Amino acid sequence: MKVKLVITYDGTQYCGWQVQPDKITVQQVVEDALEKVVGQKLKVIGSGRTDAGVHAQGQVAHFETPFENIPAENFYKALNIQLPPDVKVLSSERVDDDFSARRSAKSKTYSYFCYVSRVEKPLKERFSTKLDFQPDIEKMKDAVKVIVGEHDFKCMCSSGSGAKTTVREVYSIEIEQKGEDICFSVTGGGFLYNMVRILVSTLLEVGYGRITKEQVENMLKSGKRIPTIRTLSPKGLCLMKVEY
Repeated sequence: MKVKLVITYDGTQYCGWQVQPDKITVQQVVEDALEKVVGQKLKVIGSGRTDAGVHAQGQVAHFETPFENIPAENFYKALNIQLPPDVKVLSSERVDDDFSARRSAKSKTYSYFCYVSRVEKPLKERFSTKLDFQPDIEKMKDAVKVIVGEHDFKCMCSSGSGAKTTVREVYSIEIEQKGEDICFSVTGGGFLYNMVRILVSTLLEVGYGRITKEQVENMLKSGKRIPTIRTLSPKGLCLMKVEY
C-alpha cells in the first residue's frame, strides 16, 4: 500500500526536511513517528527539500507499507499522536503505485512573508521578516514581468547546489499587501537552492529603488547576481502547496 501525506510544520527548530546525520529534521521526525505506528522503519519521500528554518503549510510526502490494519485515510490520526506539536499531518490517503510525491509534482507554491515596521514584533518574528521601510509595490510588480517564464536562474542560486541545470520555469509571482504585511507568492515547476529567498530579495531591491527592472533582466542574462542582493532569512519562507 502506498500512502500520500500532506504535512504542515513550523521549521524553526529543524535543519530542513531531509534526513541528515546527527541533526534533527522533519523527515526524520515523521519517519520516527511512522515506525512507532507500524512497528518497522519505513522511508518517507517528500516532494522536495525545505531548508533549515523554512516552514510548510502543504508539504507532500509518500511511503509504502505492507501494513494495512490501519486504513490509509486514518494514518494521519495515528501519526499525529506520535508527532511533536510543531509537525502535524493534515491528511492521508491511498494512492496508485506509480504516484511519487517528488516525481509526480507539477508545481510548487512558496510564500515569503514580510512586515513593515520600525521595531520587531514578537508575534510576527517567527514566521515573517521585518522590513524597515515600505517598498514600492508597483515597481516590484513591474519587475515580476522579467522574472516570470523560463530562464537560467544561476544568479538566484546559492553555492552548494547539486542541481544538474540551473534552468527553471517560474509560472507566476503575486505580491499582496494588507496593512503592514506583504506576501510574495511564487509558483513554479521547481526551484534551486535558496532561489525563492534570493528572488524576493531581488524584488525588494527594486522596490527600494536600489536597482531597476532592466538590471534584473541583465542579471538573469549574465548569470551574475548584483552584490547588494542578499539571501533573505528562512523564517519568512513557507511551502504552501504542491500540485499534481
